[in-house]
Amino acid sequence: MNKALGLIETRGLTTAVTALDAASKAADITLIGVEKVIGVDKAVGVTINIAGEVAAVKAAVEAGVIAGNRVGTVISSHVIPRPHEEVDRLIEKFSKNLKKKEEKKVKVEEKEDLDSKD
Repeated sequence: MNKALGLIETRGLTTAVTALDAASKAADITLIGVEKVIGVDKAVGVTINIAGEVAAVKAAVEAGVIAGNRVGTVISSHVIPRPHEEVDRLIEKFSKNLKKKEEKKVKVEEKEDLDSKD
């Protein structure tokens, strides 16, 4: 893989969204996953997982960390350039999980629309 995996772990959803917004604006990256964990730094921890070309992911993570720290706390960040093929499998799993969540959300919204019309 000539791509990279970038991780930004934050305390709170607002910080994560701000970091992702800045990261997405800074470089051509793709959101491949979001993980929420209760108990990180005695709060809700949110880790965003992004992928793209190595230089793009490095720039995106750097921009995301700076923006996230303006509104909250970034606990940690890391870029793994050209990850091993085992990590590629993890990236694929993140992507599939995110797609499943999006599909489920669309189905719920469609059902709510149909229920509201009745």
